[in-house]
Amino acid sequence: MDDETAEIELLEQNLNKTRQISQRMTTILTSFDTRLAKLEKSILPLYTSTQILNRRANNIEKALLKIDEVASNQEGIAAEEALILRGPQPGQLAVYQEALERLNATIAFKSSDRDSLDTARLVETGAKKLTQLYTKLVAEASTGATPSPNTEITSAPFPPAILGTLRPLIAFMRTLPLPASHPSHLAAPAIMSTLKDAQKGYADMRGTWSRKCLEAQGKRVVDRADTVDTIVAGKDFGRWVESLMNVADEEYKLIKELSPLSSPNVVASSYNTLLNPILVLFSTTLTSLIAFIKRSLHKYAFLALSSYEALLALQPRWDMLLARRGADNSKANELKDGLGTLRGVCLRSFPEFLADIKMASLAKGGGDTTTGVADFVVSAVKYMDRLPEVHSAASAALLQLGDGNWKMGEGVQVTRLKLGDGDEQVILEHFVFDVVATAINSLTTISRSQRRPAFGSMYLLNNMSYLQHNLLIAPAHDALLDLLSKPTQDTVNSNFRTAKAAYFDANFSPLLQMLTDDPGNAKGGAAKSAVKEKFTKFYELLDEVLDRHKGARLLEDDPEARVAIGEDVVKLVVPSLVRFTNKYREKEFSKNPQKYIKQSAETVEAQLKAIYR
Repeated sequence: MDDETAEIELLEQNLNKTRQISQRMTTILTSFDTRLAKLEKSILPLYTSTQILNRRANNIEKALLKIDEVASNQEGIAAEEALILRGPQPGQLAVYQEALERLNATIAFKSSDRDSLDTARLVETGAKKLTQLYTKLVAEASTGATPSPNTEITSAPFPPAILGTLRPLIAFMRTLPLPASHPSHLAAPAIMSTLKDAQKGYADMRGTWSRKCLEAQGKRVVDRADTVDTIVAGKDFGRWVESLMNVADEEYKLIKELSPLSSPNVVASSYNTLLNPILVLFSTTLTSLIAFIKRSLHKYAFLALSSYEALLALQPRWDMLLARRGADNSKANELKDGLGTLRGVCLRSFPEFLADIKMASLAKGGGDTTTGVADFVVSAVKYMDRLPEVHSAASAALLQLGDGNWKMGEGVQVTRLKLGDGDEQVILEHFVFDVVATAINSLTTISRSQRRPAFGSMYLLNNMSYLQHNLLIAPAHDALLDLLSKPTQDTVNSNFRTAKAAYFDANFSPLLQMLTDDPGNAKGGAAKSAVKEKFTKFYELLDEVLDRHKGARLLEDDPEARVAIGEDVVKLVVPSLVRFTNKYREKEFSKNPQKYIKQSAETVEAQLKAIYR
């Protein structure tokens, strides 16, 4: 019991101690809480002031950071502005490009209209600086020494070094903002206008340079036309036009590659501007050539035909060239206009040529003439010899003129068939026939108008032989035979035979008349006197024939034909002389027959053959 009581008392004592400790702790905590409340009341104003100061400090720090950023941006814009205003420097195009690209990016992301406007102006200035460099390079490429006039020109010179510089510049210029690609960009309309002006300047400079390169060669073609063969001169003109087209082709390739604005319509318009000086040069040169031809059409007819043929061959390529100018400029065709003018000159040449041949008979009418080949016959043969060389041009022009209309002014109604495409050979054959027929008519008229028929017959024979030999037997160009229809050949051969017969008749018929068997109705002494007179007259006429042929050689250009005619003359005269001499020598018409038979048949034969050696 006592133990339990003792434990209880001990517990009570511990409880009291615990209670006392709890009371003390409560008192202490209450006192600490009171003190904390007092401390909070005293610290709260300071805390509030500190929060305000912290916020102010943060704001100040942010403001300073913003100021630093704005200052840094202003320094960058100022540096880029200086770079843009200075323009692209050699070897620094990439730097310039990056600066413009940054400015364009700034415009895209800035909210301030004022800043965007200022930056857009700076971008516009940069675009203008680029076009100035572009124009400067093109100008440098379009100056200098032009190609020599006697060389074949395939392109207007463009230095490769400048071309290498332009290519990256063009690539960059094509990325500049334009209304079509950047409708909201404030500088896009101004940049578009600037690039258009630059492209027009390119076309003007390259067109002028191309004309300058071609001009001297074109002038040389016209200046040489009087010193070289007419057909060669026409071909030279054709080659010059071909050079002109080659240059235009090369310039088209360049303008497509080097145009800042590459849309088809803009390129076509620029190409039209580039072509204008070249086309003006073509028209001017052709006009000069035509004026030169017109000064002496009969002399330069083949220059007109050769030039016309060359342009006809180039017309398809020319049309393709002009098609690149675009639909707005499709109506103008300088080559087509030039062909029309040149064709008119060619059309005039045909009737004028025939008229010249016909007028030759009037100029010679009523007077004596030499027995040589007439100039108009030589000209006619040369003319026909050269027709195959301008076959296309001549046939095209003649078809345009109309079959037979080259005989205009003769008062003859043409009744030939109407010819068209596919009848080129036929119409040339008809024209050649009329040339031959007109020449023969003029020759016949001239020969008949002579006071001494013997000379007229020799003149006609010489000229008809010249025609036959140079047209049918040995033409200068075998192609001429293709233009000689059967009626033409028959006409030449028939008239040659007629001329040959007329020559025999006029020169040797009087001789043969003296060698007839019938001396008349006289008998006895009268008959002997008639025979003596015939022998006398025969040798007088023979001397006249020999004298006549001394100053008028026959068929000088055709030895074989001359020898053949000599043999015919011998066969015609000598046998008759032998028969006549033998017959009357036996009848002793004279005591001294050698007085009248002055030469033997062998001597006469030798003299006649000598004429035709």
